[in-house]
Amino acid sequence: MNTQQPISYWVKLVDRLIDDLFASTLEEHGITRRQWQLLNVLAAGAADVEKLDIEIAPYLTPAIAGVPPSPGTHSSSLESLTELVESDWLSTDGAHYQLTARGSTVVERLTAVIATERQRATVGVTTEQYGTAITVLETMARNLNPEGESSAPPPVP
Repeated sequence: MNTQQPISYWVKLVDRLIDDLFASTLEEHGITRRQWQLLNVLAAGAADVEKLDIEIAPYLTPAIAGVPPSPGTHSSSLESLTELVESDWLSTDGAHYQLTARGSTVVERLTAVIATERQRATVGVTTEQYGTAITVLETMARNLNPEGESSAPPPVP
Protein backbone atom coordinates (compact mmCIF):
# COMPACT_ATOMS: atom_id res chain seq x y z
CA MET A 1 0.00 0.00 0.00
CA ASN A 2 1.39 3.42 -1.00
CA THR A 3 1.10 5.92 1.84
CA GLN A 4 3.01 8.73 0.13
CA GLN A 5 1.03 11.95 -0.01
CA PRO A 6 0.26 13.40 -3.47
CA ILE A 7 2.02 16.53 -4.68
CA SER A 8 -1.11 18.63 -4.02
CA TYR A 9 -0.83 17.81 -0.32
CA TRP A 10 2.78 19.03 -0.13
CA VAL A 11 2.19 22.10 -2.31
CA LYS A 12 -0.75 23.22 -0.16
CA LEU A 13 1.08 22.48 3.09
CA VAL A 14 4.25 24.34 2.06
CA ASP A 15 2.19 27.23 0.66
CA ARG A 16 0.27 27.56 3.94
CA LEU A 17 3.46 27.35 6.02
CA ILE A 18 5.17 30.00 3.87
CA ASP A 19 2.11 32.27 4.12
CA ASP A 20 2.02 31.82 7.90
CA LEU A 21 5.74 32.51 8.18
CA PHE A 22 5.51 35.64 6.04
CA ALA A 23 2.44 36.88 7.90
CA SER A 24 4.01 36.48 11.34
CA THR A 25 7.38 37.87 10.24
CA LEU A 26 5.81 40.91 8.63
CA GLU A 27 3.32 41.40 11.47
CA GLU A 28 6.25 41.63 13.89
CA HIS A 29 7.42 44.60 11.82
CA GLY A 30 3.98 46.25 11.61
CA ILE A 31 3.27 45.52 7.97
CA THR A 32 0.84 43.31 6.05
CA ARG A 33 1.76 40.89 3.28
CA ARG A 34 0.05 43.06 0.69
CA GLN A 35 1.91 46.13 1.92
CA TRP A 36 5.19 44.23 1.66
CA GLN A 37 4.38 43.17 -1.89
CA LEU A 38 3.58 46.75 -2.84
CA LEU A 39 6.76 48.07 -1.23
CA ASN A 40 8.80 45.43 -2.99
CA VAL A 41 7.37 46.36 -6.40
CA LEU A 42 8.00 50.03 -5.68
CA ALA A 43 11.62 49.26 -4.77
CA ALA A 44 12.15 48.90 -8.53
CA GLY A 45 10.70 52.36 -9.19
CA ALA A 46 7.58 54.49 -9.06
CA ALA A 47 4.33 52.97 -10.29
CA ASP A 48 0.64 53.71 -10.54
CA VAL A 49 -2.11 51.66 -8.93
CA GLU A 50 -2.89 49.75 -12.14
CA LYS A 51 0.70 48.56 -12.50
CA LEU A 52 0.89 47.67 -8.81
CA ASP A 53 -2.33 45.66 -9.01
CA ILE A 54 -1.02 43.72 -12.01
CA GLU A 55 2.32 43.04 -10.31
CA ILE A 56 0.81 41.69 -7.10
CA ALA A 57 -2.20 39.93 -8.67
CA PRO A 58 -0.56 36.47 -8.65
CA TYR A 59 -0.32 36.63 -4.85
CA LEU A 60 -3.95 37.52 -4.24
CA THR A 61 -6.53 34.77 -3.98
CA PRO A 62 -8.10 33.59 -6.16
CA ALA A 63 -5.58 35.07 -8.59
CA ILE A 64 -4.22 32.90 -11.34
CA ALA A 65 -0.64 33.46 -12.45
CA GLY A 66 -0.52 35.69 -15.47
CA VAL A 67 -4.11 36.92 -15.18
CA PRO A 68 -4.30 40.63 -14.36
CA PRO A 69 -7.03 41.94 -12.06
CA SER A 70 -10.27 43.25 -13.51
CA PRO A 71 -10.36 47.00 -14.14
CA GLY A 72 -11.60 48.98 -11.16
CA THR A 73 -10.55 46.43 -8.54
CA HIS A 74 -7.89 48.54 -6.83
CA SER A 75 -9.72 49.25 -3.57
CA SER A 76 -7.59 46.88 -1.51
CA SER A 77 -4.34 48.21 -2.98
CA LEU A 78 -5.47 51.80 -2.51
CA GLU A 79 -6.20 51.18 1.17
CA SER A 80 -2.77 49.61 1.67
CA LEU A 81 -1.07 52.38 -0.30
CA THR A 82 -2.85 55.06 1.75
CA GLU A 83 -1.62 53.46 4.98
CA LEU A 84 1.94 53.36 3.60
CA VAL A 85 1.75 57.05 2.62
CA GLU A 86 0.43 57.89 6.11
CA SER A 87 3.37 55.98 7.61
CA ASP A 88 5.77 58.04 5.45
CA TRP A 89 7.00 54.90 3.68
CA LEU A 90 5.60 56.09 0.34
CA SER A 91 4.94 59.40 -1.34
CA THR A 92 2.52 60.08 -4.16
CA ASP A 93 1.85 62.75 -6.74
CA GLY A 94 -1.74 61.53 -6.95
CA ALA A 95 -1.08 59.12 -9.80
CA HIS A 96 2.21 57.39 -8.99
CA TYR A 97 3.63 56.06 -5.76
CA GLN A 98 7.28 55.80 -4.80
CA LEU A 99 9.34 54.84 -1.78
CA THR A 100 10.47 57.55 0.60
CA ALA A 101 13.87 57.35 2.29
CA ARG A 102 12.10 55.81 5.28
CA GLY A 103 10.34 53.30 3.01
CA SER A 104 13.64 52.33 1.38
CA THR A 105 15.11 51.66 4.83
CA VAL A 106 12.13 49.46 5.72
CA VAL A 107 12.48 47.48 2.47
CA GLU A 108 16.21 46.94 3.06
CA ARG A 109 15.65 45.80 6.65
CA LEU A 110 12.76 43.47 5.79
CA THR A 111 14.58 42.03 2.79
CA ALA A 112 17.34 40.87 5.15
CA VAL A 113 14.83 39.42 7.65
CA ILE A 114 12.95 37.56 4.91
CA ALA A 115 16.20 36.22 3.41
CA THR A 116 17.03 34.72 6.81
CA GLU A 117 13.60 33.04 6.97
CA ARG A 118 14.02 31.69 3.43
CA GLN A 119 17.37 30.18 4.38
CA ARG A 120 15.71 28.50 7.35
CA ALA A 121 13.02 27.07 5.09
CA THR A 122 15.55 25.55 2.69
CA VAL A 123 18.00 24.01 5.15
CA GLY A 124 18.96 20.61 3.77
CA VAL A 125 17.82 21.47 0.23
CA THR A 126 20.58 21.81 -2.35
CA THR A 127 20.54 24.57 -4.96
CA GLU A 128 19.98 21.88 -7.59
CA GLN A 129 17.02 20.37 -5.70
CA TYR A 130 15.47 23.79 -5.25
CA GLY A 131 15.88 24.57 -8.95
CA THR A 132 14.35 21.22 -9.89
CA ALA A 133 11.37 21.81 -7.60
CA ILE A 134 10.74 25.22 -9.16
CA THR A 135 11.05 23.83 -12.70
CA VAL A 136 8.66 20.95 -11.96
CA LEU A 137 6.04 23.21 -10.35
CA GLU A 138 6.32 25.79 -13.13
CA THR A 139 5.88 23.06 -15.76
CA MET A 140 2.85 21.65 -13.95
CA ALA A 141 1.32 25.13 -13.66
CA ARG A 142 1.75 25.72 -17.38
CA ASN A 143 0.29 22.27 -18.16
CA LEU A 144 -2.76 22.98 -16.02
CA ASN A 145 -3.40 26.50 -17.28
CA PRO A 146 -6.23 26.08 -19.82
CA GLU A 147 -5.46 29.39 -21.57
CA GLY A 148 -1.84 28.42 -22.04
CA GLU A 149 -0.66 31.66 -20.41
CA SER A 150 3.10 31.79 -20.61
CA SER A 151 3.66 34.64 -18.17
CA ALA A 152 4.87 33.67 -14.77
CA PRO A 153 4.30 35.68 -11.62
CA PRO A 154 7.08 37.98 -10.53
CA PRO A 155 9.47 36.55 -7.96
CA VAL A 156 8.38 36.90 -4.36
CA PRO A 157 10.81 38.80 -2.27
